[in-house]
Amino acid sequence: MENIKQRLRNLKLSGAAASFADRNQYALDNKLSYLDFLELILEDEWALRQSNGYKRRLLQSKLSEQKRLDNYDYTYQPELDKSLITDLSACRYIVEKTNVIFMGKPGVGKTHLANGLGLRALEKGYSVMMMHANTLIDKLHRSKADGKYQSLIKRITKTDLLIIDEVGFKKFPQNGSDDFFEVIRSRYETGSLIITTNRNFEDWALLFGDKVMASAIIDRIIHHAVLIKITGESYRLRKARINISNMKTDQPKGKEP
Repeated sequence: MENIKQRLRNLKLSGAAASFADRNQYALDNKLSYLDFLELILEDEWALRQSNGYKRRLLQSKLSEQKRLDNYDYTYQPELDKSLITDLSACRYIVEKTNVIFMGKPGVGKTHLANGLGLRALEKGYSVMMMHANTLIDKLHRSKADGKYQSLIKRITKTDLLIIDEVGFKKFPQNGSDDFFEVIRSRYETGSLIITTNRNFEDWALLFGDKVMASAIIDRIIHHAVLIKITGESYRLRKARINISNMKTDQPKGKEP
């Protein structure tokens, strides 16, 4: 038996090797055929590879496992169309090379929703990359110095789903607009984007410092896109207000807070 397990490991079938002894005993106890036994250890190998593949893609994606769609609190955003988010979670927009844009004030849950959709895409076997907008620009800028610019653009282009978080959080540095345009241009009609932004499109000319550049970027982003405007209150501000209110309520009567 050890010889067989070693052969399996040599063939890089570590899942089958790990479960071989247990599956063999199970097959003997239940009088399984050779084909049924083979199917069992192949299923074990497949399951391990799927699990390892997900873990590897999760690490590369920079997504947070904490911000899932199933723990997003829709009660804070009652006007948000939950059915639309559920439909997007099926990931057909990735197949169709459609973009998703979450627009709204800081704290309304844009990043949480984008991250949650990214996790669903990972679960379905897609490659995902999530990055803050200014981090992306900084990486592109630094890649020019060490000659890795084109390889980074290629990796960005090949990723099934690119999530660019907080576009508009702060103005792009000089030449950053050119790099951002290159990312958008390279993915136009070839791969899906999820973008979160706290700025209306009318403000993007100031963000990029160039009205023509901003128009070219917006045009490519919204050509095939689902735009979701979240108009509710900031989750963080509302929670802080509730906490302050609870603190006042808990104060003993007759004493100053």
